Amino acid sequence: MKHVSPADSSRKIRWSYLIAALVSLIGLADAIYLTVEHVTGQSLRCTIITGCSEVLSSKYAQVGPVPLAAIGAASYFVVFSLAVLALFGHQFARPLLRIVVGLMFLATLWLLYLQGFVIHHFCQYCLLSAAVTTTLTLIVFLRGPQKNAASAA
Repeated sequence: MKHVSPADSSRKIRWSYLIAALVSLIGLADAIYLTVEHVTGQSLRCTIITGCSEVLSSKYAQVGPVPLAAIGAASYFVVFSLAVLALFGHQFARPLLRIVVGLMFLATLWLLYLQGFVIHHFCQYCLLSAAVTTTLTLIVFLRGPQKNAASAA
């Protein structure tokens, strides 16, 4: 494994990984909340918009027996872990972070389509997750060029 010393990495790159880790915790909290509510059979109240019950009780809220929110929670945990690893200089985590966040963004686009054009309702918790994933996508993909320690030598 390649490690980047603090002298070899720019502050911009390090800050972007720290911010990505912190933002992913918001998504993780949202997804865990939705998973617990789903598993316990609780009905969620939408306080900002209406439609949470329709979205979260739709056939798209599960992948087989697994709540979609649980998959989201696992994804946000992976993003948090990879961002922390990248923050501490583990080179292998950077491309993996881009792949995971890219897949999450594509899934988010699909889920937004389903809410808008198939279910015809939106869920504020799902929209929060979409905003978090979009923010992560911007942080991970638009943070500027990476300086590779191997190419600097």
